[in-house]
Amino acid sequence: MIYPIVLFSNPVLEREAEPVSDFDTPDLNQLLEDMFESMYAARGVGLAAPQIGIGKRIAVIDLSVGNDPEQRLVLINPEIIAREGMQAAEEGCLSLPGFREQVSRPTKVTVRARNAKGEKFQRTGEGLLARAFLHETDHLHGRLYIHHVSALKRDLIRRKVKKLVKAGEWS
Repeated sequence: MIYPIVLFSNPVLEREAEPVSDFDTPDLNQLLEDMFESMYAARGVGLAAPQIGIGKRIAVIDLSVGNDPEQRLVLINPEIIAREGMQAAEEGCLSLPGFREQVSRPTKVTVRARNAKGEKFQRTGEGLLARAFLHETDHLHGRLYIHHVSALKRDLIRRKVKKLVKAGEWS
């Protein structure tokens, strides 16, 4: 099932997500498949559960956008445990379509998480994967990439979104 992507201004995106405690269940496995399907339909490389209106600490990432099944990553209850370096790059978000900004983030990141079966693992990513780890875990803490830009740029984006909502072009 393809879920609609929740857009910025929806309160679920600014709330701390709840930890997952039940693993390897039919419901969880279906949700993960639906998340990948929803992410591919939206042409994204990462998706956090709050972005489809589910306040759980779950994220999926696939830098190949569905072209290489080996690149599919499931992060349940993830924690960033190490960061190195710094990179600046343009970043966007499925929940903020049409907006992109330069964001500085660490170049190399290590995440500790659980997989669908509840098994703990650690994974280190560099470049785009490091950025995806940080971007998706931010969503699970109620933060979006615009929290990493200047207050002026963030306010400008919020005002543009308010105009779009008022015009009925953002829901």
